[in-house]
Amino acid sequence: MDEYSGSMGSDADVAALASIVGEVEGAAAVVRAGQVAEVRALAAAGQLAARQAAGSPAVVRAQDMALRSVAAELGGVLRVTDRTVQSRIDEARDLVEHYPATLVAWETGRITRGHVRVITDAGSVLVDASPERRAEFEAAAIARCERDTPNRVRSEVEILAERFAERSFTDRHRDAAAERRVRVVPGSAGMSDLIATLPTVIADGILDRLTQQAQTVIDSREPGDAASAFGARGAGDASGAGDSEPDRRRIDQVRADVFSDLLLSGAPALDPTATGDGQGSLGAIRAQVQVIVPALTLLGVDDGPADLVGRSPIDADTARCLAGNTHSWARVLTDPVEGTVLAVDRYRTPWPQRRFLRARDQHCRFPGCRRAAIRCEIDHTIDAAKGGPTALWNLAHLCQRHHSMKQFTRWKVTQLPGGVLEWTSPTGRIYREDAPAPPVAFTPASISTTAVDEPPPF
Repeated sequence: MDEYSGSMGSDADVAALASIVGEVEGAAAVVRAGQVAEVRALAAAGQLAARQAAGSPAVVRAQDMALRSVAAELGGVLRVTDRTVQSRIDEARDLVEHYPATLVAWETGRITRGHVRVITDAGSVLVDASPERRAEFEAAAIARCERDTPNRVRSEVEILAERFAERSFTDRHRDAAAERRVRVVPGSAGMSDLIATLPTVIADGILDRLTQQAQTVIDSREPGDAASAFGARGAGDASGAGDSEPDRRRIDQVRADVFSDLLLSGAPALDPTATGDGQGSLGAIRAQVQVIVPALTLLGVDDGPADLVGRSPIDADTARCLAGNTHSWARVLTDPVEGTVLAVDRYRTPWPQRRFLRARDQHCRFPGCRRAAIRCEIDHTIDAAKGGPTALWNLAHLCQRHHSMKQFTRWKVTQLPGGVLEWTSPTGRIYREDAPAPPVAFTPASISTTAVDEPPPF
């Protein structure tokens, strides 16, 4: 027995490992074949949508609606949102139509899916390049990818793409800056990431200013200073200190709190509504959120989570703070078994019907869509132009995307009792969309008479 036999195991172990490696290799080949087949099918779906819109006088809108309809059909089968499918269709068409050699190299096992992503990401700078230059870049990129792992070749392939690019970096930066945006990525424990895609110099400047302001807060506080209400309590500070506790926030926490305060209550320097020396109206706009809070949590009997509609659960302290500072609120009665909304009591509102629908629907009622009802439109299931009444049984919230899709594509919807929607796709598949049950609903047996029949004491 040689000196390595103890760590390497017996010949039987080596043989077993060899068998496992073969199985993994075979499984990887099966997965690869399936992924390539899916890419080709998704690309074909996108090409079908383009053909459907060909010849339409409004080509752009017709193609967008056709693509939405196709994506929604596939989303129902794949059990993902139509937006996700549409994005995957765009990626598939880009690969099939612009990088055919890359697709073949992936299909034959010469490169991996990670390599494909590296090539297509880097190749995005070649959008205006001739087919010949793109093919030349593709061949060179594949050759590099065959020699090493995706993370090691990424920088080489990106530099290679720059050499083949027709447009300057400055021109491409202008285009990229036009795509600047802000989005929220839900996290866990009632937290989320707010991501802003901005020009690098602006992003770096924002972080530097926040850092300077946070450092000034830290440098100016005394050991016995009370923490700010935002930083010392549940929203943003893990210490859980009360109002009388000293401010022990770290610089990251203070930076996040200053960032939140500026965005929620500050006025932008560039306000097109301003007139002369007078302030504009942008600074007066306040954020809106829709929160469902159980009665017992609202009254402080327990610390169960509340539901931030369209996003994720939030903690009881934040929910009670929001309820205590709002100008109006709604009392919602839910079915003790199904959990669906039965009635809504609205205080100080001229729109009880709208408030009922907002409480019942919570979000867009197209299958899979989670856009909050406060950011949706109220749609007549039977169009008002066709005699559909403005009645609860004929109304539901739809986001602008799915409202338009209902109007301009072959997707049809029927509303059943209890707010149930039945969507019929262009191929005849039926998707049932039940009225959502509030995730924080409790049965009446667990709620006192006072909690149900009386408004909160504020």
